[in-house]
Amino acid sequence: MQPALPCARPGRTVLDGRYARLEPLAAAHAPALFEASSGAGAEARFAFLFDVPPASLADMSAWIAKAVAADDPLVFAVIDKASGRAAGRQSLMRITPEHGVIEIGNILWGPAIARRRAATEALYLAARYVFEVLGYRRFEWKCNNLNEPSKAAARRFGFTYEGLFRQHMWTKGANRDTAWFSMLDQEWPRLRREYDRWLDPSNFDASGDQRSKLRVL
Repeated sequence: MQPALPCARPGRTVLDGRYARLEPLAAAHAPALFEASSGAGAEARFAFLFDVPPASLADMSAWIAKAVAADDPLVFAVIDKASGRAAGRQSLMRITPEHGVIEIGNILWGPAIARRRAATEALYLAARYVFEVLGYRRFEWKCNNLNEPSKAAARRFGFTYEGLFRQHMWTKGANRDTAWFSMLDQEWPRLRREYDRWLDPSNFDASGDQRSKLRVL
């Protein structure tokens, strides 16, 4: 079937879920994002990102001001609905409407949501928007090949490993070999059914811990 190309470009829209909400990044998110981006463990969380942990609230505000001026990457704040505060960020990027290809990246899920259902739902909300609203054919995940947690997360979320781009980038004074993963439009209906099952409140105990794992493979 001939795809309807070009696809629409993603917009600055709110994507709401049970546990997380994606909001277009704004200056008002600076205090909470600074908290999520600094403190113990920040260096490790930023090890494979292109930026570095903000040293101050002013640094965080300056980073946000630069980010909101761009349409690609298009950055969203991840709101933890349990607290109502921004607990991370993620971007839609390398947007190619004429081919129906888009990437999720620049992901920083802070300690409050990392490896929790809010982070998984943040990914789900982006994928649902990309496939069901915008009509993209291909959703990409790329990461430094040394970033084993990111590669494991891509597989857990249902992305398929496609290969290694050797010496793809030079970043932070070092070579980066990039691992490529993708999710396709024809795969999404099956993946969405499993996400919906996993995200159902009945799958979590009173502490928010999962009763069963996400089974997308």
